[in-house]
Amino acid sequence: MRAHYLQHAPFEGLGSIEDWLRDKGYGITATQLYSDDLLPSLREVDLLIVMGGPMSVNEEAQYPWLEREKAFIRGVIDAGIPVLGVCLGAQLIANVMGSRVFANSEREIGWFPVEAVEHDKADVFRFPARATVLHWHGETFEMPYGAVHLARSEACSNQAFQLGRNVIGLQFHLEATPRLLEEFIESSGGDLEPSRYVQSAEAILATEAERLEEARRLMVQILDFLYQRRSNAD
Repeated sequence: MRAHYLQHAPFEGLGSIEDWLRDKGYGITATQLYSDDLLPSLREVDLLIVMGGPMSVNEEAQYPWLEREKAFIRGVIDAGIPVLGVCLGAQLIANVMGSRVFANSEREIGWFPVEAVEHDKADVFRFPARATVLHWHGETFEMPYGAVHLARSEACSNQAFQLGRNVIGLQFHLEATPRLLEEFIESSGGDLEPSRYVQSAEAILATEAERLEEARRLMVQILDFLYQRRSNAD
């Protein structure tokens, strides 16, 4: 089995996702888009993970590789390959499926709760009623056509969705680890201008180990869900 991830910035790596992939026996490859790496063939991908990044999906003039990346993501989705999108990754999924990505009314950076959106759909991931997770975004997306809305927050309505059986987009960062938090602060600390939903660097870094573990467990549940969708399709 081969897991491939799309990386948009050096500090936006897999975090805790890597441990899950290795435990499941995946071979791991990556396209570092900021280095203009080549994208793989669809035949080389059994699971695609699209990571976050500081750019907007709308900045194709500044980041020409976005056009190629979007075409690749759409191809993976159309091929029925499981896909997980994180933050920018979720926005890219929404965008390639025809939805608009635009500035949210509030920047949301730090540890804030998301709440599950109730639904009665079968074969759809169910979020816990409430979970405190790491946010780092200023944009949001329209819900893709046909997607199931999974989670919302006070600052941003569209926090998570599932498209079909095996595509999930998360606006937030369940993959956070202590090292990843430090890299976010080091690389994007300039984003932390005080506002209602923006925490200080000190508050972000001081989060309890239990909260990081809760986020990791939720990420494992989501990845296990996608893994089962892959297993059922084999």
